[in-house]
Amino acid sequence: MKISVLWVGRTKEKFIKEAIKKYIKDIQTMAGIEIVEVKEGKGAFSENRKPAAVLFEEGGRILRQAGDFILLDDAGKMMSSMEFSGLLRDKSSCRFVLGGPYGVSPQVKEAASMRLSLSPMTFPHELARVILLEQVYRGLSIIKGKGYHHA
Repeated sequence: MKISVLWVGRTKEKFIKEAIKKYIKDIQTMAGIEIVEVKEGKGAFSENRKPAAVLFEEGGRILRQAGDFILLDDAGKMMSSMEFSGLLRDKSSCRFVLGGPYGVSPQVKEAASMRLSLSPMTFPHELARVILLEQVYRGLSIIKGKGYHHA
């Protein structure tokens, strides 16, 4: 299986970088994994730049690279870890897209083959990266019958 995760911007927080590195290493014992960082829109945190303009710019970059993808979206479908493992089990490859601080453009939402929610709670976009990678690891562990997940 090949897992690909595309997200907007570089990870800045050291503790999050360490967690990402840990889960990538863990996932690599069961599947191939690729992380693709899409450049943030210019002036993403500038008072002079409207979030819609940033999202449009980032959305173009995402859509040029994404292909068929599952979008992480707070309004998406919620799944248990067991259901998520079933989603992974049914695919030979899977690409996930996570937006930046402003989310993603409507065009990206429309292009997604599925929209998936990690939780009804809101998480910082960098922390959502770790949560997704942990769930991918958990899902693969369930598929492989490893003892990581206890129902």
